[in-house]
Amino acid sequence: MRYEGKIYRPPSEADAFILQATVGCSWNHCTYCDMYREKSFRVRDLGETLADLEEAGRRAGPDVDKVFVADGDALTMPVAHWLPLLERARAVFPNLRRVSSYAMARNVTEKTDAELATLRAAGLSRLYIGPESGDDVTLKRIAKGDDAAAHVVAAKRAHAAGMELSVIALLGIAGERSEEHALATAELVTAMNPEFFAALTVTVVPGTPLATLARRGRFAVPDVPDLLRELRTIVDHARPTDATFRTNHASNYLPLGGRLPRDRGRIVEVIDAALRGRVPLRHEGDRGL
Repeated sequence: MRYEGKIYRPPSEADAFILQATVGCSWNHCTYCDMYREKSFRVRDLGETLADLEEAGRRAGPDVDKVFVADGDALTMPVAHWLPLLERARAVFPNLRRVSSYAMARNVTEKTDAELATLRAAGLSRLYIGPESGDDVTLKRIAKGDDAAAHVVAAKRAHAAGMELSVIALLGIAGERSEEHALATAELVTAMNPEFFAALTVTVVPGTPLATLARRGRFAVPDVPDLLRELRTIVDHARPTDATFRTNHASNYLPLGGRLPRDRGRIVEVIDAALRGRVPLRHEGDRGL
């Protein structure tokens, strides 16, 4: 396959075929993120991307049941570009059961309800959206590009089209606004009501605007107990209807899993035990992006 630069995908897409239909991120301003800073955003030539699908089909067609469409926010592609890709994916992967991509809230809201429904009918079934925080002050600081209300609208419209949502929060990103961030994030998760919810932990990556702020003393990642308290608040206050919850990303100190709200009590108990030193945390050297 012809991949340009580093390729990223969610942990749950580890066994998916990754189709790089776009290069980079159409927004690419988030202060904490270095994933696509080396790339200039563009939609790849449709013929090249279709050829990649054909090649993957020849190599592993019956073995592929999931496709993740990269890079950073591939949903921004026009529907007319998406549809041939989805059609060809169904043709070359006879056992295909899911196509997914990263998305920003604005990628969803810039499409009409009919366009979203058309994409879902053609096979795009899951979107990974990372608001990171429900706190609008924090969202502005980190240059997320969309506020909490926009994420709620995007979630409702994606759900109305029949798409699943996986929502991502970022522990520690609010710095001294930790409590506000945790409570507002729980409120946002409740309002977005995703099928899947994951928490990651912020890492100050060299070369990012966040690293510059940290060097100037204007940002610091909270101490580990404070990160765990953030996580506890989010889990304890979020009220999705039924969401698979994970902190299995390598950035986290405490890997957890379960369903919310069903397993809320058990998860909170584990976090409390970790805060008391009764549950081992991931060693610093084992954490990473």
